[in-house]
Amino acid sequence: MSRAAQILLAILLPARLLAADYAEGLAPPGAPANAFPAPSRPVARIVTDTWKNEQSRDQAGEAERVMDLLTVKAGLSVADIGAGSGYYTVRLARRVGPTGHVYAEDVVSGYLEHLAQRVRSEGLTGTVTLVSGDPHDPRLLPGSLDLALLVHMYHEVQQPYGLLWNLRPALKPDAKVAIIDARKQTAAHGTPPDLLRCELAAVGYRQTAFHDLRQPRSSPVLKAAPSPILSPARGRGWMGARRYSPSERRTCGPRPGWHRQHRRLHCARWRKRVRRHSDRSRA
Repeated sequence: MSRAAQILLAILLPARLLAADYAEGLAPPGAPANAFPAPSRPVARIVTDTWKNEQSRDQAGEAERVMDLLTVKAGLSVADIGAGSGYYTVRLARRVGPTGHVYAEDVVSGYLEHLAQRVRSEGLTGTVTLVSGDPHDPRLLPGSLDLALLVHMYHEVQQPYGLLWNLRPALKPDAKVAIIDARKQTAAHGTPPDLLRCELAAVGYRQTAFHDLRQPRSSPVLKAAPSPILSPARGRGWMGARRYSPSERRTCGPRPGWHRQHRRLHCARWRKRVRRHSDRSRA
């Protein structure tokens, strides 16, 4: 082999090896994307793997405060959904320690490749598993999570109903889902809290806490849990499966009266699709 070929091989091999640093899904595919209605609001385009300068976020104490609010501690198993550059991934890994684990999930392979380098350089390979998911399915192991964290990315999820539905099997019985986003319209890279509550309720989640970080961009933390009476194992979990209180009757879309159409869709066509898929999966 010529010296030129040896040099070329030495340059290319690390890039090829990066692909092995993340898994193409840890679990079989869940309900397909076409089993869910499209969100009736804009979906922001993924533009970067970094929401804000990490130094300024640390100076504001963002990660520490969020982890304290969510009682992240040693030994927990946490998913960083839409991990991007890994700002939360590495901080979660240090907090949960060697007895815990962090699943860093993203849908952009380039982000995962760069994050793999960061995880290696910070000596966290034993604590962090990188996962390539789908826009409608994080592809995480069943019953593996104490907490799922979605930070400044919910407005970019192409299929939020599918993502939330397919995330449920990965949650342990007492697990929580925490979503952090700017208090802005989705087209402006944020999520209004009422819209978020509505979309969570549509797939059987209930809000358990709400915290306002009171930062310049006013990013709230909404913590939710799956409703125990809406278990996907029983083929349930859509609007109309139980009686909603007036505070839960939110409009998930921009048009007046849209929630009535949205509810009918979930009660009939879309709910039946997911139920058929669940029955086939159990068979």
